[in-house]
Amino acid sequence: MIDVEELTVRYGAATALDGVSLSVGRGEMVALIGPNGAGKSTLVNTLCGLLKPAAGRVSVSGRLALVPEGRHLFAPLTVDENLRLGAWRGRDRDTSPVYRLLPSLEPLRHRRAGRLSGGEQQMVALGRALMSRPEVLVIDEMSLGLAPLVVAGLADHLRERNATEGLAVLLIEQNARLALDLCTRAYVLEAGRVTASGTSAALAGSDSVAAAYLGLEG
Repeated sequence: MIDVEELTVRYGAATALDGVSLSVGRGEMVALIGPNGAGKSTLVNTLCGLLKPAAGRVSVSGRLALVPEGRHLFAPLTVDENLRLGAWRGRDRDTSPVYRLLPSLEPLRHRRAGRLSGGEQQMVALGRALMSRPEVLVIDEMSLGLAPLVVAGLADHLRERNATEGLAVLLIEQNARLALDLCTRAYVLEAGRVTASGTSAALAGSDSVAAAYLGLEG
């Protein structure tokens, strides 16, 4: 669904991504972890066509939807209006499937998005992305600023969509423990380069990854 080969992205003379390669296959859940400033958001913006590569290749097959960092909802609009903005076509603007998936949003459907909690806003952002009926979902910092219980609920929703519908997921996360628990494969991005990749179990068992990202001493 996503194939990135030797991707280089620059901001003027500064190199943000330097020869990055990664892939997400159909029905896969793949994590990308790394510290602030590693280039994770640059990769997201390049996948979505907002940045032009200096070198390399990006290929996306199927319909891609993004849950952006910071949610980026339309605060004056209601929950339901924000969800309907995610639909590609007018006839696809039935929001009831989102409320079945995220039932805690239904009582809030007429509330303005700016009056929601952070967790509620994140659920709206996820629901808005799902309104486009994506085949691959890119989520940028799902856990940022959210309570652990809310994050666990969102992770359960993703597992269910992946298991029942084969939704592919690229999860960009600073919370490495969450990312490695949720996804079967992962990449580590540091200073614009992929420094490690493999199964989540193998990376979690790596002394260097554990020490840097899981709070464990190798």
